[in-house]
Amino acid sequence: MGAADADRPPVVLVHGHPFNRTMWQPQATALVAAGHRVILPDLRGYGESGVVPGRTLFAEFAGDIAALLDHLGIARAVVGGVSMGGQIAMEFHRAYPARVAALVLSDTSPVAETEDGKAFRNRLADRLLAEGMGGYATEVIDKMLAPYNVTGLPDVAEQVLRMMRTTAPEGAAAALRGRAERPDYRDSLAGARVPVLVLVGADDVYTPVAEARALHGLIPDAELVVVEGAGHLPGLERPEPFNDAVVGFLALAQGGGV
Repeated sequence: MGAADADRPPVVLVHGHPFNRTMWQPQATALVAAGHRVILPDLRGYGESGVVPGRTLFAEFAGDIAALLDHLGIARAVVGGVSMGGQIAMEFHRAYPARVAALVLSDTSPVAETEDGKAFRNRLADRLLAEGMGGYATEVIDKMLAPYNVTGLPDVAEQVLRMMRTTAPEGAAAALRGRAERPDYRDSLAGARVPVLVLVGADDVYTPVAEARALHGLIPDAELVVVEGAGHLPGLERPEPFNDAVVGFLALAQGGGV
């Protein structure tokens, strides 16, 4: 891995639900090699961060990232995320726009939760607390990854299952309850004055390509990349084209003054 280039903005990558920071290792390797400093937090309630019961609002997740950047002495960063992590990146941009050098939004949606969606998130939170993560992980693996990658990339499937199964149910449930209350990010994104990259797996069933195109269309001068051969987690399913898109985007963004 190469040394970080002081002229390149640090990159914060926010994991999705119910995962942890290790999902970003392929991207961290590529970005460090390209000269970026990379920060991979475990969100509160996930990974090695403390378990938090109750409800964790996205504003709290974004505040945690701001506090982490303060601790590291970083004024501005590229902020990226996948799925729920992408929504937390949008919340960070809404709350702290001056601290965002660019946005990388993978397989995510800016739209506030519907009433049916709120009920679903809260029912799922109740279920995870009652049953644990195992049954849920088995049910959703072929939606997190494209079904052909569950069988064709067994090591990736096992990594994703392991992350889901080892997530604390209390932390996952708290995030689900907070996610149900998230605001709509379309207005703040429409006013974005930073470079934005939108990525999506071609076979994502949670946030299909049509939703990614709608997100891309909201944002002035955004870039859209559809990753072939991938579902909801293209950074793990097809890391090479995903990494090439991110590294190339940041190189162009830096040339534009990020």
